[in-house]
Amino acid sequence: MVDVAIVGLGGRSRDIVATMLEMPQVRIVAVCDCFGPRVDSARKALADRGITCNGYLDLEEMLEKEKCEGVMVETTTHARAWVTCLAMAAGKDVYIEKPMCLSVAEGREMVNCARHFKSVTQVGTQQRSIALNNWASDLVKNGAIGKIKRVLAPNFIGGLTWEDKEAQEMPDGGRADWWDVWTNQCQLRPYHEHLHYWWNNWLEYDGGGMSFGVTGWGTHSYDQLQRGLGTDETGPVEIILEEPVSVRRGYSDEDRQPDPSETGEPYYDMVKDKRGPRAKVTMKYESGTEVLLHLDANYGPGLGCIFEGENGTIEINRDKIKLDPEELLSSPDNPGHLQVAETQPHIADWVDCIKSRNKCTADIEYGQRSSTMCYLVNIARAVGRVGESLHWDPKAERFTNCDEGDAMLQLERREGYELPKLT
Repeated sequence: MVDVAIVGLGGRSRDIVATMLEMPQVRIVAVCDCFGPRVDSARKALADRGITCNGYLDLEEMLEKEKCEGVMVETTTHARAWVTCLAMAAGKDVYIEKPMCLSVAEGREMVNCARHFKSVTQVGTQQRSIALNNWASDLVKNGAIGKIKRVLAPNFIGGLTWEDKEAQEMPDGGRADWWDVWTNQCQLRPYHEHLHYWWNNWLEYDGGGMSFGVTGWGTHSYDQLQRGLGTDETGPVEIILEEPVSVRRGYSDEDRQPDPSETGEPYYDMVKDKRGPRAKVTMKYESGTEVLLHLDANYGPGLGCIFEGENGTIEINRDKIKLDPEELLSSPDNPGHLQVAETQPHIADWVDCIKSRNKCTADIEYGQRSSTMCYLVNIARAVGRVGESLHWDPKAERFTNCDEGDAMLQLERREGYELPKLT
């Protein structure tokens, strides 16, 4: 049995808790959120299931008092690095919701912190624990369709810039400074419910964290791409913006009736009204493989990608695949579809690794690389050099020909929310 505390008690946290309650190998012993009503709600929901746990409004108090082995970081994106690094410094192993960071440099600090404190880390890109996804991406890596010529992935929606609005009355959060703590590293702005509850729409708090957003679904898609290409600990070397950025729907304008056999069909209706800044981007890898970020929200795998090889194609979405040649499907080692909640194997892998001290299937380094791809898309769009190659050094995590892009790799942190200094 592994004892776990959960920090951040919004909607995603509720899904995670529901999954964990079906897992006898893990026990929730504490919940924490700077907004008191969510702590009360979470404790009541657990009590209704016969589970008593401690509740905290203060992260550092929880880390000092609780003797749990693991901390699940289910906060807003802009608070994840701070919570994660404080938890690791306190000797905890961490499960980090995706995207794990707000910038490339912040993500690298998180990796360094994990290595320094020897923390077991799992980033919430749960497709790495779905057997069918792994089987199909292993086919790609092992040459089942020959050398990969190019990969097709979605043209995701970016985040919007927050425009200050008249302050609204701040709800009682249970502690006087809860809005300051919630704001974390970001600029302290007047309270507004559109920030509090829809923070993932705004670039200052996420990189496009909505459904069919660059960091929302892009972390899953690009992570699937990275695993299939065998580039878990590196990344592309060129990024090219193909067209000017414009605000538009994620859907194509074409009126079409999708075929139920399409891997993305179950998700199309979820995102039909999503709109925001978009522009096609191409990435190139050192191997020569091109990645075309072109697909619309109602075409293909919104949470995955299509690998085009010399001898066929392999399309991978969440627990759904499409293979050409089709006879690859009949392989006796095809594991079939999930029979449990999609996140359960991922949490189970983390719990197992806490015990064994092995590396998780979605180790923090892998999460850093897939998150970086998201921010490279945002940076290429922000720089706006249509048709020009921005050269990226994945080892140094810097551009070699774009000072403007380098300036966007790190964000200024507000005083009081610095990450732990490593000595």
